[in-house]
Amino acid sequence: MNPVGKPGKTGSLMAVEVALARLLEMAEASTIHERERLPLAQLEGRVLAEDLVSTLDLPPWPNSAMDGYALRIADWTGEPLLVSQRIFAGQAPEPLKPGTCARIFTGAPVPAGADCVEMQENAEVQADERVRFIETMTPGQNIRPQGQETTVGELVLPAGTRLGPIEQGLAASLGCAELDVVRKVRVAVLSTGDELIEPGQPLGPGQIYNSNRVLLCSWLQHLGCEVIDAGILPDDLPTTRARLGELKDVDLILSTGGVSVGEADFLGIALREEGELTLWKLAIKPGKPLTFGHFRGVPVIGLPGNPASTLVTFALLARPYLLRRQGVKEVEPLKFQVPAGFEWPKAGNRREYLRGRLESGRAIIYKNQSSGVLRSAAWADGLVEVLEDHTLIEGDYVNFIPLSEVLS
Repeated sequence: MNPVGKPGKTGSLMAVEVALARLLEMAEASTIHERERLPLAQLEGRVLAEDLVSTLDLPPWPNSAMDGYALRIADWTGEPLLVSQRIFAGQAPEPLKPGTCARIFTGAPVPAGADCVEMQENAEVQADERVRFIETMTPGQNIRPQGQETTVGELVLPAGTRLGPIEQGLAASLGCAELDVVRKVRVAVLSTGDELIEPGQPLGPGQIYNSNRVLLCSWLQHLGCEVIDAGILPDDLPTTRARLGELKDVDLILSTGGVSVGEADFLGIALREEGELTLWKLAIKPGKPLTFGHFRGVPVIGLPGNPASTLVTFALLARPYLLRRQGVKEVEPLKFQVPAGFEWPKAGNRREYLRGRLESGRAIIYKNQSSGVLRSAAWADGLVEVLEDHTLIEGDYVNFIPLSEVLS
């Protein structure tokens, strides 16, 4: 039995942490610096190109945190107070008249001279419309001070932040209608193999439908990339060289299949002959034959061809690489420990990522963990990490990575 702990030995295979560190190092060496200015409505998933610094205090003035009455505590002797004005959000109040209170509503500016807002539930309106307060009050209660959220000159969002609905809303609250973002990463997606055929066409002998291209193109669009669909490469070395050579104006060539050492793995041959291989053969399952290199100066990530292998290696290695190319600092997905709802009696020499989901607080796994079974990922809601040289019994803790962490 081995609970969550340190990685084991990987032999001649490259450890997952080492491969990721090297990929991120190479991504940082080719960070994209070009930017574009876009309206907030078009910024979902984009990466902030420069620090967002506040140009105003937020809120710009003290305001009421609730519906109630604004008063100066020193004016309250226990006797009811006359209401001298009503203040709604969006109005500019008059200074508070001494010895009075002001009816005030949530978000409305607190009038000068008032130092407290009492909620309406703790106030009683008398027959003469004076207000009696029934609880002890303290200065500053229920008042949001000026600059509570941000002050002028304060860093609000650092460059490299991925922008989602919350960040867009925060920028809007500061009065920003547009922001500078890193231009989209241009990714050419291609598949390799004579056995592949596009959906909608009749299958011939020995053929399968190309699911990886659809999976990756959709995923890349969710990541905010510009996708160039380079189609399917036949098992032919001259054609492979020619097609790769056409992809000059891209930031990354992302392929599936053809990166092992077999006689028909022409993409790997082309990289070895006309480029360079920086890493390959990782201690990960599924996904051992992942490759990173360059073809005539263009970075290439070669993912394994089996669908589950494609999914795992893109999620854990290619996705962080693409985000770091855009300057994102935090690129690794959240993972947390949960009890295993299964047994893993045989230790392996590779880090395994099992397609699983949480049921009653425990991680259970799909019955068929073959690298060719994409259905396992559709059933799952996360990846269950089993470290090298580890076995498990039910109740041992494992790392769980929600698929929601990597799919966008």
